[in-house]
Amino acid sequence: MNAPYYAPTGGHPAQTQLLTDRAMFTDAYAVIPRGTMRDIVTSFLPFWTGTRLWVLSRPLSGFAETFSQYIMEVQPGGGSDQPETDAGAEGVLFIVEGEATLTIEGESHTMTPGGYAFLPPATLWTLHNLGDAVLRFHWIRKAYEAVPGLPFPEPIVANEHDIAPTPMPGTDGKWATTRFVDPSDLRHDMHVTVVTFEPGAVIPFAETHVMEHGLYVLEGKAVYRLNQDWVEVEAGDYMWLRAFCPQACYAGGPGRFRYLLYKDVNRHMALRPAHAAQPMPARKVMTAA
Repeated sequence: MNAPYYAPTGGHPAQTQLLTDRAMFTDAYAVIPRGTMRDIVTSFLPFWTGTRLWVLSRPLSGFAETFSQYIMEVQPGGGSDQPETDAGAEGVLFIVEGEATLTIEGESHTMTPGGYAFLPPATLWTLHNLGDAVLRFHWIRKAYEAVPGLPFPEPIVANEHDIAPTPMPGTDGKWATTRFVDPSDLRHDMHVTVVTFEPGAVIPFAETHVMEHGLYVLEGKAVYRLNQDWVEVEAGDYMWLRAFCPQACYAGGPGRFRYLLYKDVNRHMALRPAHAAQPMPARKVMTAA
C-alpha cells in the first residue's frame, strides 16, 4: 500500500480568497506553505520536456548554502535524456506520485511512490514518465565534496517501503528514521531520510547543529519549533533551515507526521571559499548505441 504523500498540483486561488497565509522568511529559517506552490511560481529546465518544477530552496549566501531542492512535475511522455547539466552535482530523487523510468548507466529502474535514488556526480542517467498519470518527485542537488583517497559512492535505487525504520533510542518507536545510506559510509556528504513521528511524539530538546536542513512534510501535521517561534505545519509545507537554527517538534496527531529530510554530513568545515580547490569530475558524454 502506497503512503499518502502530499504533492502540489498548482492552480490559483479564487479572487475571493483572503491573502492571509503562513509563509515566512527569517534570518534563521523559512516556511514555504503548500498554498504558495501555484502555477505562477513554476519554472522550467533545459533538456526537459513536458516538465515544470517548483524550486523550494537554493544556495543563498548567509543562509543555507549547500543544496537546492525541487518538486518536479512530469506529464505522461515527458522527461529528459540530459537531466543534470552540472557534472559536479550529486542528486537524490524521491517519488511522491506516479511512476518514473530511471536509467542509470544503461540499467533501467521503475520507481513508484516511496522510491529513492542516489545519483553520484558524473553519472549518466535519464528519467522519463512512460505511464498514463502525472509524475511528481523531489530532486535534491548538492555540489559533491570530494576527498582525496575516498572514491565516489555508487548509485542507489531503493524504496522506503522495503526498509525498516530505525527507532530513536528511548522513544518506544514513536520517533523513527528511514535511512537509505549507511551513516558510517564517509563517501557520502549528504543524507536524505524519511522521519516519522507517531501521534504525541516529540523532539524533546532544541536541536542546534551545523547541518542545514530541508524538511518537506509528506504526511500529517505538527507544531515545529524554529529558532524562537512555534510554527504550525502540515502536509505539503516546506521548512528550510540554516546551520545552527534551533529546532524541535510536537506531533499532536491525529495521524502520523512524516517528512523528507536533507542534511549535509561527514566533511570538514570549509575554511576558504567552498570548493575553491576541488577538482570537478570529468563529464561523461551520452552517445547513441
